[in-house]
Amino acid sequence: MAQRSNDEWLAELTSPDQYTQAEAIEALRKRLQRGIYYYLSRERSDLIGHPPEMLLQMSEDFAQDAVLRVLDNLTSFRGDSQFTTWAMKIASRVAVSELRRARYKDFSLDNLTAEGEIMVRLATNSPRSPSPERATEQEDVVKIISRGFEEVLTDRQRLALEAVTLRGIPMDTVAEQLDTNRNALYKLLHDARKKLKAYLEDQGLGVDYVMNLFDRQ
Repeated sequence: MAQRSNDEWLAELTSPDQYTQAEAIEALRKRLQRGIYYYLSRERSDLIGHPPEMLLQMSEDFAQDAVLRVLDNLTSFRGDSQFTTWAMKIASRVAVSELRRARYKDFSLDNLTAEGEIMVRLATNSPRSPSPERATEQEDVVKIISRGFEEVLTDRQRLALEAVTLRGIPMDTVAEQLDTNRNALYKLLHDARKKLKAYLEDQGLGVDYVMNLFDRQ
């Protein structure tokens, strides 16, 4: 297979000749599909054990989307690297995004918060068990923070903050579940953090103190 230079890729992918363009697009699709399949089969531990044919189908689907994304962003390519390296970075982001979307496809915020579970991740940041004194202090602070979630935040603020900040759920998924958009969700999170910070300060808990308390020991 002949190797294209950066200029050749750009020229052929934007060629007015339909045959030349179609041939370049297909060559790009195949290259990205191989790279994505390698990523799914070798670098994603969460996909270990999945049938090869399933990973192949996923890589083909993702490659189709990646080609469209590359074509939409051709004008942003500056030639600082090989064109195929640049295109593969876009394809990798597409794959990660699609895998995340698939993971949360059936996710619902309705039953997100179980009682007493809101701030549980704060207590799991340390690689080893804290001292009895520190554990007691952490437990007291967790209770105060959890009470703040319930007392000063609206239901939407609480759900958004827990979902995005504590659970790591994608912004787009949370925005869709709350029937809003990313900009409105950013504002919702900002307001929630501001209210929670003020509540903690009223309780005599500075942000630095809380972060240090649950930091690695």
